[in-house]
Amino acid sequence: MTAPARYHIETWGCQMNVLDADKMSGALEAAGYVRAESAAAADVVLLNTCSIREKAAEKVFSELGRLKPLKDLRPDVVLGVCGCVAQQEGEAIFDRAPYVDLVIGTRATRSLPLLVERLREGDETARHVVDVELRNDSIHFPFDRIRRDITGAGKAFVTIIEGCNHRCTFCIVPQTRGREVSRDMDDVLDEVRALAERGFQEVEFLGQTVNAYRDPQGRALGDLLRQASRVAGIERIRFTTSHPAQMTDALMDAMAAAQPRLCSYLHLPVQSGSTDVLRAMRRGYDREGYRAKIRGLRTRMPELCLGTDVIVGFPTETEGDFEQTLSLLEEVEFDTVYSFTYSIRPGTVAPTLAPDLPEEVKFERLARLNALQKTVQERRNRRWIGRSVEVLVEGPNRRNAREWTGRTPEARWVHFEGASAPGRLEHVLVGQASAYSLRGEIIGGA
Repeated sequence: MTAPARYHIETWGCQMNVLDADKMSGALEAAGYVRAESAAAADVVLLNTCSIREKAAEKVFSELGRLKPLKDLRPDVVLGVCGCVAQQEGEAIFDRAPYVDLVIGTRATRSLPLLVERLREGDETARHVVDVELRNDSIHFPFDRIRRDITGAGKAFVTIIEGCNHRCTFCIVPQTRGREVSRDMDDVLDEVRALAERGFQEVEFLGQTVNAYRDPQGRALGDLLRQASRVAGIERIRFTTSHPAQMTDALMDAMAAAQPRLCSYLHLPVQSGSTDVLRAMRRGYDREGYRAKIRGLRTRMPELCLGTDVIVGFPTETEGDFEQTLSLLEEVEFDTVYSFTYSIRPGTVAPTLAPDLPEEVKFERLARLNALQKTVQERRNRRWIGRSVEVLVEGPNRRNAREWTGRTPEARWVHFEGASAPGRLEHVLVGQASAYSLRGEIIGGA
C-alpha cells in the first residue's frame, strides 16, 4: 500500500496568514495529503509569506536558499511560494529562485491541490505556474475544510472580510490582498456555532480592515458581535485589525452591548501622533480625530485596554512630528504598542513624498519610543497586582516548564504554577507585574 504524500507549510506574518495556512492544510488533506513535521520529511513544501515590511519579504528568499539543497537532492519535492510575497512578486520569484515550482497568491488557495497534483504527476505545463488572481469568491472557502487543531486555549480565527479599500501611502496590503469583500453574516455565525460544538471557547474575527465589514445584506460588524455574543459555548470574542476611520459610534455601542463576551481589548493602529504625518500617510483622520475615538471607547467601556501600531521614521516625519507621537503614547497610555521603522514597499506612494530618512535616525527614534512605552506598560500592568484575573490557558511557559501561560480578556499574558491544562479557564491572583506579563497563583477555576 502506497503511503500518502506529505506536506509541510512554513508561515510568517499576521493572523490572516496563520488562518490561510490552516485553509491550505485543509485543502491538501481533503485531497489525501498528510502533514509532515519538517520540510525534510515532506513531498510538498510551501512557504506562506508576508510582505508587510522589507525584512519580512527577504526572509522568504533566505529560506528558499536554505531549501535549495533539499530540492537538489530530491527534485520531485514540490516547492511553492504562497501568500503576500507570492502576490507581490509573481513570476519574479522564479528569477531569484528558479527551482521554485509554483507561486500561489492570497486568494488562490482552492487551486493549490490541483496544481500540486499536476506537478507530482510530472506535468511540465504546471511548473512555474503563477496564480495571483484576486478572486472575490475566496472569502467563501468552506469552513468545514479548514484544518483546525483544538490545542492550546481552544481559540479559532475566523475570516469575515478580506482586502482593504484604503490607500495608505506606506502600505502594500491593497496590492497583495485586493479590495474588500465580506462574508455573509449567517455563514460566519454557522462557523462560530460549529466551532463552539467542537469545544472552541474563543473566536477572533479577522480582516485587513475588520471594522469595514458589511455583508451582502448590509449587516455590519456591530450586528455580528451582538449575534456572536449569544452563541452558547463561546466565552470570548475578539476582532482585529480595526481602522480608526471605521470606528463609528454605532460600532462602539455594539461593542459595549456585546460585553462581557467581547473581550476588553481593542487593537486600533494610529501609526503616528502627528496630524501632518497622518495626512501624508493618507490615513483619513487626524490626531484630534483619533483622540476623540479613544474618548468615545473609554466612555462606553472604562476598563478597555488598547493596543496600537506605530511607524517610526516615515519620510516626512520631523523631530517635532515624532515628539507628537511620544506625547500621544503618554496621553492615551496604550497597553501594547507594535512599533516598526518605516521601510519602502514597492508600488507605494510614500517614497515619492520625501527622501527616506537615515537608518540611524529611524532606529534612534524607535529606541526612544520603546523606552517610553516600556515605562507606560510597567505602570499599566502594576494596576493588576492584587487582583484576580481570568486566564484562558494556552500551554506551558516556554521559558519555565513548571509554569502555565495564558491570556486574560484584556490580552495580558499571565504565568502561574499549579495543576492546570490547555483550554482551561483559571482564576489567578496577580502578585507580580512587568512591562510584558503578569505572574500569580491559582485561586480557583472559572
